[in-house]
Amino acid sequence: MSNPIEKLVHELSKLPSVGEKTALRLALHILRQPIDYGRALAKAVNETVEQICFCENCYNLSLEKLCKICCKPSRVQEMICVVEDIADLLAIERTHHFSGQYHVLHGALSPIDGIGPEELKIKELLVRLQKHPEIQEIIIATNPNVNGEATALYLSKLLKPFDHIKVTKLASGIPVGGHIEYLDPNTITQALERRLEFV
Repeated sequence: MSNPIEKLVHELSKLPSVGEKTALRLALHILRQPIDYGRALAKAVNETVEQICFCENCYNLSLEKLCKICCKPSRVQEMICVVEDIADLLAIERTHHFSGQYHVLHGALSPIDGIGPEELKIKELLVRLQKHPEIQEIIIATNPNVNGEATALYLSKLLKPFDHIKVTKLASGIPVGGHIEYLDPNTITQALERRLEFV
């Protein structure tokens, strides 16, 4: 792939939901723009990968060791909402209803895809709970699909020994097979308000 267009198409096709045809359309769109557009895009990508890291506490995206949410003293320290991805965290934050902390797993259990507990930030969650005995509730906010439900069930069993912690999950209102990141704020707010305790 000595041709720079082929290289660009190849890299763009690695993005989620972007096939070779879409990657080619994106590459051609970039080339049709003024040269400053391409330079600004390359600079933005470069700055993002160089400067953005994961929060050492919750694994959200951050410019510092701790993200803005973890640094806010006004956030409820005794409650953690466990989500699959950063997009889910952002969707819940858009509701302006949840004032606790987060923990981002960076995926869900999926044996078919080779994603087991070791590939997720589950061990880090357990370490966090041991370090912070003040935590009183874990809200498991995984997506209501097969992988999300399997992850929620697995987490609920792992958290049983922490008998001082109430383990809840989002209530119905989120459609089965849906994704939190695509839901409207009212649906997420109702799911948070009607969360259920794992039994």
